[in-house]
Amino acid sequence: MKDRYKPLQEEFSNTEQQNVVIFEDGYGVSRSSDYIIYSVEAEAIDKVVAQYGRATKKYAIVGGQTSCKAPEVAAFERHLPSDIDIVSCHSLHGPNVDPKNQPLVIIKHRASQESYDLVRNVMSCFGSKLVPLTAIEHDRITADTQAVTHAAFLSMGTAWQANNQFPWELTRYVGGIENVKCNITLRIYSNKWHVYAGLAILNPSAKEQIRQYAESVTGLFKLMLGGHREELEKRIKTAGEFVFKAGARTGEPLLLSDEVLDQFSLGIVPKERTPNNHLSLLAMVDCWWKLRIVPYDHMICSTPLFRLWLGVTEYLFRKPALLNEVINTAVEDNTFRSDDLEFTFAARGWSDCVSFGDFSSYRDRFEQIQSYFAPRFPEATRVGNEMIRVLLEKTQGKPQ
Repeated sequence: MKDRYKPLQEEFSNTEQQNVVIFEDGYGVSRSSDYIIYSVEAEAIDKVVAQYGRATKKYAIVGGQTSCKAPEVAAFERHLPSDIDIVSCHSLHGPNVDPKNQPLVIIKHRASQESYDLVRNVMSCFGSKLVPLTAIEHDRITADTQAVTHAAFLSMGTAWQANNQFPWELTRYVGGIENVKCNITLRIYSNKWHVYAGLAILNPSAKEQIRQYAESVTGLFKLMLGGHREELEKRIKTAGEFVFKAGARTGEPLLLSDEVLDQFSLGIVPKERTPNNHLSLLAMVDCWWKLRIVPYDHMICSTPLFRLWLGVTEYLFRKPALLNEVINTAVEDNTFRSDDLEFTFAARGWSDCVSFGDFSSYRDRFEQIQSYFAPRFPEATRVGNEMIRVLLEKTQGKPQ
């Protein structure tokens, strides 16, 4: 962004920060820096490293902040001189979340212990929990904890937009679990599209999981439409037993409670709650079961959004009366049928988009829905930040 060169020069020439030097492009940065972080979109990482990597200062340390490490590491290996150490990182939270105590992955890919320790010392200023992983481990865990979570909320937003709904204006989408659905969906759509596209499209594990989520949504919806209660109940409870059996048997407290869920609403909470079949939640647990993923295994690397989503699925599956109500609603109540139909279309559409590796289509879909919900982003961000703060308080000290 060369148009920012002169304004930044003027800004920093008038301050006491005389040690800050503004360069016209990445060549000057690469030639003079001992530690360089490439904070670019995963889709563009190879192109950017190819452009500036050859100018890297001898014996420097290079890393990246992309959400998918396979293309990042490949770009570094392809374009950086052999005397450069590679130590990458990834903060597992969004820009509006306090980094203190949040997981920050550190990847020692090709580096001396001295270089690795230097990066750890630099990153310690955030107060985050430093988690050492390999690039392969990082991509697998981020797929397990983020890919399907994002797909679920992207699909909710798509369905609401297709039905021309602002869910917080409908009493059936206000209160309890519905608050989490609305707030996180708006939070995701308030961010840049590439934050989610890179992780979904460039991570092979993520593609598989998003495809399975769409299949789980479709399979469960067909059982609901057909009125196959016995088969639906067996499938749902088998999946729940696989995912939540440890917590249920030990009596471990729920991540979220009624009091917590009811605090954060974008609309007026009705006196009586409308029963919902919660297809999005049922499909999440079905997907984990089909892929043999136990989400609690990755809590040390979980994002705030993932912990919220896990919290509401746990809230549903570990309350037998509520789960039975959901199953009854799924078979006997048509209140949410049109919403579920659009949600099924949306889940399959996002899965196809990811499978085709189509960044342009992903961006178009995302930004169309983003513009629809944009007026409520400021309030949703405020409420979402408070939700995350409360969740972190609730999970502080829980085994990970």
